[in-house]
Amino acid sequence: MKVVLQNLTKRFPNRNKKGDDVIAVNDFNFEIPDGKLIGLLGPSGCGKSTTLNLICGLETPSSGKILFGDDDVTRLPPENRGVGLVFQNYALYPHLTVLDNILFPLQNLRGTEKLTKQQMQEKALTAARLVQIDQLLERKPSELSGGQQQRVAIARALVKMPRVLLLDEPLSNLDARLRLQTREEIRRIQQETGITTIFVTHDQDEAMSISDMIVVMKDGVVQQIGQPQDVYDSPVNLFVATFLGTPPINVLDGRVQGGRLYIGDAAVLAVPGVGDQKVSVGIRPEAFTLDEKGPFEVSLSRVEVMGRDTSVVSTHPASRNPFIRAIIPARNKVDRTAKTVRFSLMGEKVFLFDANTDARIYFDAE
Repeated sequence: MKVVLQNLTKRFPNRNKKGDDVIAVNDFNFEIPDGKLIGLLGPSGCGKSTTLNLICGLETPSSGKILFGDDDVTRLPPENRGVGLVFQNYALYPHLTVLDNILFPLQNLRGTEKLTKQQMQEKALTAARLVQIDQLLERKPSELSGGQQQRVAIARALVKMPRVLLLDEPLSNLDARLRLQTREEIRRIQQETGITTIFVTHDQDEAMSISDMIVVMKDGVVQQIGQPQDVYDSPVNLFVATFLGTPPINVLDGRVQGGRLYIGDAAVLAVPGVGDQKVSVGIRPEAFTLDEKGPFEVSLSRVEVMGRDTSVVSTHPASRNPFIRAIIPARNKVDRTAKTVRFSLMGEKVFLFDANTDARIYFDAE
């Protein structure tokens, strides 16, 4: 099911009743392709959960339209939209078994949609098998692990085979290992069912690992939309660059002069076509190449061996972060006793941003 958001805006009244309205979602335009998994990504308060609530009908837009296919569902009640919603806290009924929790949405169907007990049992069992909890149907939620409870919540959302599946930070209550396992399961389930899925998270690793496309939001405004790798490789502004990436991008103050990028007094990279100006410089951790004659010199703080890679932690007066982190292959040995380390930089992993607007300044990397 294709989902289209047209000029979607949501305002909330200011609590003190004297200030301007709070705009939680501001003129959101996006077409979500049929059968894709889309990640809504951004920090707390960016408007991603409000967008999800608008799509499912829990909130009414101040302006704009929501279409499922060719159907305008903007004013349609949630129960008539054909959506499945998985909450952050699972929202399972503690007094019901796993089977009864999954059956609950089917038991509330009325009219022509009403099913027989046998039909409901078959659908519930199919959903349970899909999320691999068919051996737990007689247990109560209190007898399940966090990951198992999450699977029950997903099965309950899937049992009616919704037109659109909405997931509101579904992994935030799980430990790190279980988060990894469950996000892989969510991707598997989405691909097997082919249901258009919208996944809300503040965790960029989650969004990038399982999404067909990501939507990066800030203060209710869409910053960038694209395939995860494309957004990572070509951020449109400093916010997107700093929000995506683990470890995060290194940000430094720099200047362009005569087609060269200067950090401090050192010309570290050719940036053809960029006029002389002050800039913010974003350098991905993987952009560094250990080079005894490299133009970028930093003060060595420590070296962290991480198995496959080595993390070189250093400082520089132009850095906006306390430390600069460079990720290099473990085969490259760093003299831990040295006071300084020199690097050359990979141009395609270095980004320039306007010092005033934070907008991307493009150049042809050599």
